[in-house]
Amino acid sequence: MLSDRQPMIKLSAPEYNEFWEIQILYEDAYLMAINKPASLLTAPDRYDPKRPNLMRLLQEGIRQEKPWAVQRKLTYLMNPHRLDFETTGVLLLAKTKEVLVSMTDLFGTDKISKKYIALAHNRPDKDEFEVNVIMAPNPRRPEIMRVVKKKGKRSITKFRVIEKFAGYTLFDCFPITGRTHQIRLHLRYAGCPVVGDRLYGGSPLTLSSLKKGYKIQNGKIEQPLISTVALHSNQIDFVHPITGENVSISAPEPKPLIVALKYLRQFAK
Repeated sequence: MLSDRQPMIKLSAPEYNEFWEIQILYEDAYLMAINKPASLLTAPDRYDPKRPNLMRLLQEGIRQEKPWAVQRKLTYLMNPHRLDFETTGVLLLAKTKEVLVSMTDLFGTDKISKKYIALAHNRPDKDEFEVNVIMAPNPRRPEIMRVVKKKGKRSITKFRVIEKFAGYTLFDCFPITGRTHQIRLHLRYAGCPVVGDRLYGGSPLTLSSLKKGYKIQNGKIEQPLISTVALHSNQIDFVHPITGENVSISAPEPKPLIVALKYLRQFAK
């Protein structure tokens, strides 16, 4: 469990000049949950296998006997589920193969509850709705998913509006199934693509698009408030496969989302 001083795992990929301090959200003898940062693959990517990924960095840290691994006497960490490259938030890790199998089986059922937060373009007609469609990879670009009438997999997400702004909406998202890019595709299907999600029709959020009269200083390029996909794995609830206890793990919202919401509340009422 966490103490008042939340522990961190330090990871690095010097060849890419990338470094991460990753917050541990929950830990016991069988499981660890971390707060995954944006722009870090969970596992190797078939389209870019050399790019740094979280699981490889963690496993290298165990082999190299990094302090965070030695302190916990870790010999094994593996992920029973994934988060997209730019998605932040709760990611569960199993400390043994037996626990991995149990958690993987759990993620294949409706006995685990997942909640995401998404900042999206536009405003829906209803404050609560469900998207229930068949989805499959685009044959021309298999890294992109699309809605199809048949020959795909059923996907279901429930959505609830948290807060509305002029031209934007903050959603709670409850995926019932766990398909690749499910929430992102479903929100685009509902006419509300996720902010920063260029793959599914979203665009970065800038202060100049919200604040009237905002001027960029000569010679400078405006940096977006949110440039990556504004999707955050906010909470996971499940019955522990070993102890039988009810476990609820949540991750604080990332700083770019907090800052974006501040300006939306100020300038996009």
